[in-house]
Amino acid sequence: MPLFVNGLSHLDASLWCPDQGLVGVSWHVDIELDGELGEDGMLFDFGEVKPWIKTAIDDGPDHTLLVPSQAPGITVSECAEGLSVRAALPYPMEIRAPRQAFTLLPWHRIDAERLAGHLGAKLTRHAPARVEAVRLRFREEAIDGAAYRYSHGLKHHRGNCQRIAHGHRSRLRVWCDGQRQPRLEAHWADYLDGRYLVHDEDVLAGGEVARQATSNIQYTAPQGTFRLSLPSERCERLPCPTTVEHIAGWLAEQIARHHAPGQKVRVQAFEGIDKGAIAEARS
Repeated sequence: MPLFVNGLSHLDASLWCPDQGLVGVSWHVDIELDGELGEDGMLFDFGEVKPWIKTAIDDGPDHTLLVPSQAPGITVSECAEGLSVRAALPYPMEIRAPRQAFTLLPWHRIDAERLAGHLGAKLTRHAPARVEAVRLRFREEAIDGAAYRYSHGLKHHRGNCQRIAHGHRSRLRVWCDGQRQPRLEAHWADYLDGRYLVHDEDVLAGGEVARQATSNIQYTAPQGTFRLSLPSERCERLPCPTTVEHIAGWLAEQIARHHAPGQKVRVQAFEGIDKGAIAEARS
């Protein structure tokens, strides 16, 4: 008899796509559990099984870069920082970071269904007593309106957000003088979709040609040293850390300056599912 828990947790990560490059993802995590009824008439205590699965997600793929190691143009090697992951398609990229910043999968492409099946099988092999099978489902949030996928890293974060290439799929809401602005939402979501958001101070200085072609990003955080190189056209440089609080504030200022002079702009920026920040600005 299966039991289920919908929305047990969320998974936020980035993945390397052979067609799109670096993409932020946010998924709801649903589970089904099979087992035999005990003398108490239950399969097991949800209070024990739920934290076990959530810990496996949080300590596993969450806030990592999901790498399909058999995709065309991907090479993985050891380096001083831990691992180096290089990609050639659809654009050149290299990330050098501690090993725990990556989830390597021997596939040509990563998708939510296959990853959920892989992790479910792994959990089943190490399941507690009376749990015979674990099935996971990763699903995108249903978003009616504008959304964008971004990647970033937060060097001052004490947890896993410090990893240089993790990401989110996020809603975006904008109001000008109290009126909702779907066109502005769509404009900025389209502009930011698939971009890497980076604090200016983490971009290494270089020659003019190098700055135009490639952004070299580096910082040291509690987990180690992180380096990322990718085309500058894929980056959006912010004059502030790329926390959701600062992203909301930066967007509000940009919209007030370029689209709504004299109006009160309010931005609700999400960081993945059901969390985020609100900022206001007026030019």
